[in-house]
Amino acid sequence: MELSRRDFIKVGGITIATSDVIVKNIFEKGRENEKMQELKNMVKDVKPLELEDYLSRIEKAKSLMAKFKIDCLFLTGGTNLIYFTNVNWWRSERVFGVLLFKNYEPVWICPSFELERAKEKVLIGKDIRTWEEHENPYKLIKNTLKEKGLISGNIGIEESVRYFVVHELKKEIPSINLMDGRLITQGCRAIKNKKEIAYMDLANRITKLAYQYGFNRLKEGMSPGDLSSIIGEAHRKMGVTGGGSPSFGENSAFPHGTIYKRNLKSGDIVLVDGGCSVQGYRSDVTRTIVFGKPSRKQKKIWEIVRKAQIAALNKVRPGIPCEEIDKAARKVIEDAGFGPDYKYFTHRLGHGIGMDGHEYPYLVMGNRLKLQPGMTFSDEPGIYIYGEFGVRIEDCFVVTEEGGRFLGDMASTDIEKPFG
Repeated sequence: MELSRRDFIKVGGITIATSDVIVKNIFEKGRENEKMQELKNMVKDVKPLELEDYLSRIEKAKSLMAKFKIDCLFLTGGTNLIYFTNVNWWRSERVFGVLLFKNYEPVWICPSFELERAKEKVLIGKDIRTWEEHENPYKLIKNTLKEKGLISGNIGIEESVRYFVVHELKKEIPSINLMDGRLITQGCRAIKNKKEIAYMDLANRITKLAYQYGFNRLKEGMSPGDLSSIIGEAHRKMGVTGGGSPSFGENSAFPHGTIYKRNLKSGDIVLVDGGCSVQGYRSDVTRTIVFGKPSRKQKKIWEIVRKAQIAALNKVRPGIPCEEIDKAARKVIEDAGFGPDYKYFTHRLGHGIGMDGHEYPYLVMGNRLKLQPGMTFSDEPGIYIYGEFGVRIEDCFVVTEEGGRFLGDMASTDIEKPFG
């Protein structure tokens, strides 16, 4: 079965547990492996995040709470809970989460029968308050806020909390002022530190090596599923779970795939989009090549897309609005006759990336947010011609004081040199 990009995103987020070694060695090990004919585990010596990393994140959250006058941030199961506490908890109808206070220690809200499991997982905050199956967890939250003198306080709700939780909170505690928790969560997560960037460097390098491994094994008549399996196996050999979603020929004109099946033929565009994660930090890479000899039109459009990608990267520097990066790439494509606006380059230039494959902020028209060092994005211009083919080239980059740097290196230089 041919995987869609959406299916891939669900598969590609599994984290690999690793042993201690200094983080600065991560990327160098990736360079060594690139030279090896046989793929080997590239994450076995990666140092995971430590308790101090999570405590530092919570302190930054508290400083943002003070800035935006938010008394408490409520987190439930999901990426934000993992980011701040390293607690991975599934979502269900039973309320589980943590109240991160600006001026007090955290308080956990937990179903009573899950208490012992919660004790195993919770490393930050010893106050775990439980509710029985017949009880109302929102009353427990109410009593906790009342105890802290915040029954009429400003409570931040992180962006992934489900509506029924918000509804019941407001119903049970009408005096509280519910605020947008993204001021805190995105304010923390949008800027990556050196350790996080090192994980992403390695994840992007691994995915590029996996694509290279797969492209060297292309065969006439193979299905997208065949190539996907090879790329997935290459990721596994390097110690992670990840992969790529391929499209061949006319199907490459669909940015996120199509239901129509097409096996590989000579002269076909091969477009693969996918990634993996290292310690929870994601890669997202797209490469477009031709199986066989590229036509003049294929080469021309590939070169336009590559020029657009580099124009965007060259525009990157701290203080530049996000929309200007999109505009730089779009101008190249429009000037080449593939405009206006979204006619052939049908999507925004890029998305933020980190623990989620797509996360705040976005490189899109109208976003005036200014770039800051440590922000990470995809740079993925494309031209899509339905009935013919599509071309997209995607590398993730980090904003530095000097400009932008592609993560994982191995940037495309030619349609026949997709990894430089």
